[in-house]
Amino acid sequence: MTRDELVAGALETIDRGSKSFRAASRLFDRTTRERVWLLYCWCRHCDDQCDGQLLGFSGGERGTVERLRDKTAAAIRGEQTGELPFDALRQLLSECPIPRRFIHDHLDGFALDERGWSPAAMEELERYCYHVAGAVGCMMAVVMGVDPDDAETLECASHLGIAFQLSNIVRDIRDDLAEGRCYLPSDWLREHDVDPAALFAPDRQPALLAIVERLVASIAAFEASARRGVPLLPFRSRLAVLSALRIYGMIGRRVGSLGAAAWDRRVTVGKAEKLGLLVPSFAEAVALGRRH
Repeated sequence: MTRDELVAGALETIDRGSKSFRAASRLFDRTTRERVWLLYCWCRHCDDQCDGQLLGFSGGERGTVERLRDKTAAAIRGEQTGELPFDALRQLLSECPIPRRFIHDHLDGFALDERGWSPAAMEELERYCYHVAGAVGCMMAVVMGVDPDDAETLECASHLGIAFQLSNIVRDIRDDLAEGRCYLPSDWLREHDVDPAALFAPDRQPALLAIVERLVASIAAFEASARRGVPLLPFRSRLAVLSALRIYGMIGRRVGSLGAAAWDRRVTVGKAEKLGLLVPSFAEAVALGRRH
């Protein structure tokens, strides 16, 4: 496939796979935007393969992390695989100096899921979130032009991804339990003397809401840390990151505010709300540029 064909395929993937990331990606300049789509295409495929999904929905084929590693290694070597996600990654790596450790770190997160891992403590959950999302934040930062050796800014980017993943975990507690997965720290569950299987029992709601409140507080802390790196980005990248922060932050806070009703249906942020969040994000992006 040519670069144009890879970009077109990656655009179709993000169009169908994530309306939130698609909306935020439109705020980048064209080159950055296309590279973001290429990265998303590979990340989405890895996630789908490990969950047996297709673009985030049921009906896909479950793959193995070993196969993902093999195909990804070929892409890193610059080989064409004939598969869109890996050829998209190959194209991206030919254009951006993404450290290979972030690619391997990302796959390590899927290996944890493959073996049925669950966190014993919050520190382990944070580490998992780094693998499945924080490492992606670091790769995104390099795509936006951050120096791969700029450890401080990359840490902020990692914290952005961790905040996003914690929001996903809070939103998807019931769905994850139905799939046999629990991402809530087991020491927190013991503190509240609750078994994961009983979390949604009426008499266990206080325990569930207390745990969610702690997770929402963690999301806010990682968001605050992520914001430290925003002033160092170009204007359009600042705008995209701030918009994404507000969108995903709203998901986590909305779950926290809905109480027991938060899992009656999937919490989302509507198109009109996303447009509304663009205004304060634009103002903040301009203000940060003046200060820096």
